[in-house]
Amino acid sequence: MKRAAIGLCLALVGCIRMLHAGELLPYSGPDERLSLVLEDLSGRQQALNERQGKVVLVNFWASWCAPCLIEMPGMQRLLTAMQDRPFDILAVNVNEARDKVWRFKTMLGIDFTTLLDSDGVVAQAWDVQVYPTSYLIDPDGHIRYVAYGALTWDDMQTRQQIEALMPDRKPAVRPVPVP
Repeated sequence: MKRAAIGLCLALVGCIRMLHAGELLPYSGPDERLSLVLEDLSGRQQALNERQGKVVLVNFWASWCAPCLIEMPGMQRLLTAMQDRPFDILAVNVNEARDKVWRFKTMLGIDFTTLLDSDGVVAQAWDVQVYPTSYLIDPDGHIRYVAYGALTWDDMQTRQQIEALMPDRKPAVRPVPVP
């Protein structure tokens, strides 16, 4: 019953999303390297600065946010297509319990790193006001792009913007799998 309700909700929001798709916009905020150190679902500390030299997608989400859940399979396809490239994803869940986040991650079939911002302090420091909000971090640790709202992460234009940030700038040879 719960899965059917979630499926229906995702389908309805999917229609709305097509009308109001998010955009990957150049970041125009302060040029600073924001800190991000949180526990993953296994209880291990993960830090953004450990990924220096890679382009990193930092995505703030919550399970009650249907657009967040809709965009995650595209994020997984993007990560799969970029698996041999200097690219990583950190999905930061805000204000939810570990077991709930684990259930949603399992239901969606995603395997990228998921972090827990249990008290919302990191989301507040990153000025997250809309869910989902995503940032693309360049290999030197600077925010280069931001997306307010859901985005189709595995489309060609978005992939080209991500690849342009990569130090080797070679296009990925692996096509994005179509569901």
